[in-house]
Parts: sequence; C-alpha cells; structure tokens
Amino acid sequence: MGTHAARTHGALRVPEVTAFFWIIKALSTAMGESTSDYLVNTISPVVAVLIGFAGFVIAMVIQFRMWRYVAWAYWLAVVMVGVFGTMVADVLHVGFGVPYELSASVFAALLALNFVTWRVVEGALSIHSIDTFRREIFYWLTVVATFALGTALGDLTAIDFHLGYFLSAVVFAVVMLAPTIGYATRLFKPVFAFWFAYVLTRPLGASVADWLGKPTEVGGLGLGNVVVSLVLTFAIAVLVVYLSISRADVQKQDAVGGKQSVEGDRGANSRDRR
Repeated sequence: MGTHAARTHGALRVPEVTAFFWIIKALSTAMGESTSDYLVNTISPVVAVLIGFAGFVIAMVIQFRMWRYVAWAYWLAVVMVGVFGTMVADVLHVGFGVPYELSASVFAALLALNFVTWRVVEGALSIHSIDTFRREIFYWLTVVATFALGTALGDLTAIDFHLGYFLSAVVFAVVMLAPTIGYATRLFKPVFAFWFAYVLTRPLGASVADWLGKPTEVGGLGLGNVVVSLVLTFAIAVLVVYLSISRADVQKQDAVGGKQSVEGDRGANSRDRR
C-alpha cells in the first residue's frame, strides 16, 4: 500500500484520545519547556533555535512519511513541536521585545484563522477525520499554534501577571476543569472541548516544568532543566514504548487493520456536528 495510502481516505494519522494521550501530551509540553530553556541558556540562542528547527523538520518529515498512526513517530513530532514552539514564543519576547500580551493575541488569531480555514476546506475538525495529507497539514498547523499560544500564555501569567510558576500551574489546572466538565455534561461539543483542553495543557505543562526546574530565587524548586528534561523524556519514552506494543491508542477504524472508509469519514463528520 505504501505512502500513497496516507494521501487518500484511508488510515488515520493520529491517536485515539485516551488517558494516555493527555498524560503524554502534558509530559511533552513540560519536556519541551525544560529542554528549550536548557538549550537557549547553555549554547548560543541562535544555534539553539537552529537545532530546534532542524529537529522539528526531521520529526515532521518522519511523521508525514508514515502511512498511518505510528506511536513513536507521532509523539516525536509532538515533542519537537514543543521544543521548537517554545523557542519561537521565547525568541519573539526575548530577542525582539514583543510583549507576551501581543504574542499571545497574535498566536490566538493565527489559531482561530487556521480553525476557520480548516473547517471551510474540510468540513470537520475531528481527529477522527485526519486521514489525508491536507487534513494532516491543518492538524499540525493547529498543534504548532497551540504550543506557541500556550507558551506565551504561561509566561504571561507567571511573569507579567506576577503569579509565579506554581500559581500559574494551579490557575491553568483549575481552568482545565472547564472543558472537562463541559464535555462530561455535553455543554461543549466534543471537538471544541478537545481543542480547548489541548491549548490549556501547554501552559499547564510549561508552568509545572518551570516550577520544578527554575532556581529557587525566581520561584522554582531548583531541580534544574537537565534533570527535569531527562526525567520527563524517560517517562514519555516508557509510555510510547508501551503504546507501540499494546496499540491501546490506535483508533478503532485502524485497530482492525483496515482502511477507514468514506462512510466512516462521514460518520466522523457527523460526530463533529453533535
């Protein structure tokens, strides 16, 4: 079947949303924050950004060459988006002096524009419909925008609003209850609740990573970015290995080893509307 199957209505390219999904997503956001901070503060920021960009491009190439969801390739892409997305948001503020309020607003506008375009072009924003090259492009553009937006929001609350890293993490954890409760009570549509929560996991994970790794004089626990990054990387690797073996997060359309049919795709679109 080859890579052509990924370019047609066929195998799904992203995982099912399970507890594993949210755990690894949160870990990857925290790992991206600590790794980015370590690289930028250890070597030349320009070199660090180039390394982050190279890793991001390589991970994206690997992901797009897969003709269906493969756990290690997908999560490698997410991790590299986390590292590079953090660098982009930080460079705008530190390198160019862009206020966090402005960068957060710009990233939010870009995210909204991508959602609108995606909806108009494809008619659905559900992860149950990511089975073509174009849909996956929209998906990853959204992921990149959410990481950049989340980074800016986390720094905005911790630094500009003077909440500090721990209180910022608490605030985002509390706000995270909104999509959780909204989904459980059917107040929010599933797609809206998913992307709402997806955006919030970024500042939540980043705030936790900063709280653990930053020096005590700036409100952290002083564990260091290296320790935090290595521990989180190990945890992510263990979970991804488990998912690669168990296939516990493979969406049902692909779990049986076959293609997702056009009818199945229509069913996904119907789920979006509910």
